[in-house]
Amino acid sequence: MTKICLIDDDQNILASLSLALKSEGYEISTFPDGFSGLNSLKENIYDIAILDIKMPRLDGLEVLQKLRKTSDLPVIFLTSKDEEIDQLLGLKMGADDYITKPFSQKLLIERVKTILRRSIVKSTNTTDNADIIIKGRLSLNMNRHECFWNNLPIKLTVTEFLLLETLAIRPGYVKSRDQLMSAAYDDSVYVDDRTIDSHIKRLRRKFKNIDEGFNSIETLYGVGYRYISD
Repeated sequence: MTKICLIDDDQNILASLSLALKSEGYEISTFPDGFSGLNSLKENIYDIAILDIKMPRLDGLEVLQKLRKTSDLPVIFLTSKDEEIDQLLGLKMGADDYITKPFSQKLLIERVKTILRRSIVKSTNTTDNADIIIKGRLSLNMNRHECFWNNLPIKLTVTEFLLLETLAIRPGYVKSRDQLMSAAYDDSVYVDDRTIDSHIKRLRRKFKNIDEGFNSIETLYGVGYRYISD
């Protein structure tokens, strides 16, 4: 059974959302603050986490920052409409998605389903060459969702991997933000341009952490992005 970690200091949200998710067949663990939620994330195996940003003890951003040191678990943020800066910061730190309060439970459930579908990695004992993309110094293992640059591993979230895959499959070809949105999100899920831009910035930062000269993801202002194979 799919396990979801739900962390929010609003007891009404914990109660109503956990009930809605349980009706979809998910196993839910709820926590009223970031500290207890983070401890559970460290000690247990979950398939996805849903975090409120504004919480006592540890807020959602702090939980994500600590979680990303050891885990690429998919994360959805719950935010208020006046927390735009926090939304963008969360995406830069590695959140997969965010949804603003008040929100439709149906929409949130669809986003959960979308991210869970994307995060399923095929189990295989052998790897065919067709499942590996090699573009210059970049290597992507599609079955295992593994990324290497100069043979060094780079840990990517599911969303980051899908965006990089979409760009790298056809080097030199420009992908608009709409095309990248379609590659990373279902049609039923709306995201704006800044969401894609934040993911791309984080992708670049991860590559530059191991190669300061990395410049293979090129921005064409007003058009989109393209991957340049060296």
